[in-house]
Amino acid sequence: MNSHTPNPDVVLIGSGVMSANLGALLRRLDPSLRIQVYEAAPELAFEASNGWNNAGTGHAGICEISYTPKPADGSPVKVQKVIDIFQEFEQTLQFWAHAVGTGMIETPKDFINPVQHISFVHGDDQVAFLKSRYAGMSAHHFFREMEFTTDPAKIGAWAPLLTEGRDSATPIAATKMDGGTDINFGVLSRKLLTWLANQDGCGVAAGHKVVGLEKQADGRWRISVENLKSGETHQTQAKFVFVGAGGGSLRLLQLAGLPEAKGLGGFPIGGHWLVCDNPAIVAKHQAKVYGQNLPEAPTMAVPHLDQRILDGKKTLLFGPFAAWTTRFLHRTGAWTDLPATVKPHNVTTLLKIAATNFPLVKYLLQQGTQSMADRMRVMHIFYPNAKAEDWKLVDGGIRVQAIKKTDGEAGIVHFGTEVLTSADKSMAALLGASPGASVCVNIVADVIRRSFPHLTETDAGHQRLRELIPTYGIDYRLPENAARFNELAVAARKQLKLI
Repeated sequence: MNSHTPNPDVVLIGSGVMSANLGALLRRLDPSLRIQVYEAAPELAFEASNGWNNAGTGHAGICEISYTPKPADGSPVKVQKVIDIFQEFEQTLQFWAHAVGTGMIETPKDFINPVQHISFVHGDDQVAFLKSRYAGMSAHHFFREMEFTTDPAKIGAWAPLLTEGRDSATPIAATKMDGGTDINFGVLSRKLLTWLANQDGCGVAAGHKVVGLEKQADGRWRISVENLKSGETHQTQAKFVFVGAGGGSLRLLQLAGLPEAKGLGGFPIGGHWLVCDNPAIVAKHQAKVYGQNLPEAPTMAVPHLDQRILDGKKTLLFGPFAAWTTRFLHRTGAWTDLPATVKPHNVTTLLKIAATNFPLVKYLLQQGTQSMADRMRVMHIFYPNAKAEDWKLVDGGIRVQAIKKTDGEAGIVHFGTEVLTSADKSMAALLGASPGASVCVNIVADVIRRSFPHLTETDAGHQRLRELIPTYGIDYRLPENAARFNELAVAARKQLKLI
């Protein structure tokens, strides 16, 4: 499918879910924009967006306990973050529904399917926490249909694997919502990029690595691109560059010499899943079940037992299990990735992180040396009757967490998702991890607002955005907007074949 547009208006580096949605949204807002996508890997969207390299959860805050940490002072659980994430995820669903409704992409079941989302805890302390979380969330109209129970029989009816063989002496609790989703972000990305490549003046090229980024006197970026198959290098120019290259983004920002990237470092974390294809077991679990993160584990390593639809069939994944790595990319990375990004401007920050996050480093080393028996002991917290012979270990991709100067001073690793934008708004780069893919449309709409204000700040531009994303620009968290929100949400889910 490789195609090239010389000297385009926009270059998107990386073919994951962010670049795919940004390219599609930009082109819908301005059909005259000439857009080029470059992907270093031989296939599109096969790094972090690949279905096997992420949890596939439509992150709406429904089941992710880590978004609502337990207050240390015993006060009620704060739920504002999940309310915010739910609204942002809704913008994503709205745009995808538009894409289906207008023929940009077909067969939504190829990439998104309904599945109930469950939060599951055990022990008196955690049961009390989940009850407080439920009280706060169910009071908001986004989560009014959420159910809570401490009844093992009811939990077993929702997800039988959670209760079969469980010791009844330990109290358990769960919440459930039926409106959750399982998403294959890789398939979605390839669908959107196929549409983009078929637009006049647009191109998408895999196996092409950006090896040079230089700002010109006229404000444009000169971009050097190597064809990894032929070894040939060509140059092109663009007014705007989006770096959505996952683990490769830090290297590209350093290559560009962007002042805003000074002091920025990267902290790579590898991952693995336990996978079950046994049809009898898979048939029993029709849910995504999230629990509490383990001590010292990053929030992205919260254990969960998920039904997934990958490569056209249902399967179960449990994990993720983290691992220490120095590679930044799963498919095209090398052990030298981390050392190569250590520069005089970020070495102090990286050393501070290493010194003040020894428990995290120890956790990653321990995770990487676990035996199958060790991993099964963790699974038994969720699925007491699990047997090792029904599960196999597979790679789960690599995430590179951004480390900023402020993070180093505070002694923390930055696990969120954010966009770094140059002062002149000619370059933007995605940094961080979860829940980025699920709220990608909210993120890229903000990129457009910052770097293409002429497309959003006029009345006509705002109206066009509302046509593409009907929930854009209105705060549907407010009670007075609940009825209209429900109308739009139902319409989008019907278009996506979720209901």
